[in-house]
Amino acid sequence: MATDTPAPSDSPGPRTATSSATPGTAGSPAAVAYSAPIMPTSESELAVVEALRHLGLGALPDRMGIELLEVGAARTVARMPVTGNTQPYGLMHGGASAVLAESIGSIASALHAGPDRIALGLELSCTHHKAMREGFVIGTATPLVRGRTVASYAISITDEAGAPVCTARLTCLLRDR
Repeated sequence: MATDTPAPSDSPGPRTATSSATPGTAGSPAAVAYSAPIMPTSESELAVVEALRHLGLGALPDRMGIELLEVGAARTVARMPVTGNTQPYGLMHGGASAVLAESIGSIASALHAGPDRIALGLELSCTHHKAMREGFVIGTATPLVRGRTVASYAISITDEAGAPVCTARLTCLLRDR
């Protein structure tokens, strides 16, 4: 069952949406992970969220089990299971962190850009701090710069206890469709 929880009153971001659907289930549409009502903060964000619901996150984020928890230009949060996203040593693959970071940073950039524009990744940098063998990681994207043609986001990826796993920065080009 999905729940809808308001963001704290001091937060300019949208509301949180979670789902009890199992992320990364083979054949499941990405939209299942965020099918709960999301209360965007503007008409522009609403249009982008509706487009995401229609299009999904894409094949790779769906395969990785990425589940959106909060969606907004001011803050986008998602979680990803470690299981299924490991390298041969049984540790979470660094590329999995990069996929999570680029996915949530791109969504936040697209929400900032608006419904008639698209966000295209220009640069992604990741620094890995801690190895993970199990559980979930949580990624949070917050803006560094939200301009007319470029948006940059800082992405913090932590374990479930809040310990840093990876820090990343994504810069997206914003252009007309």
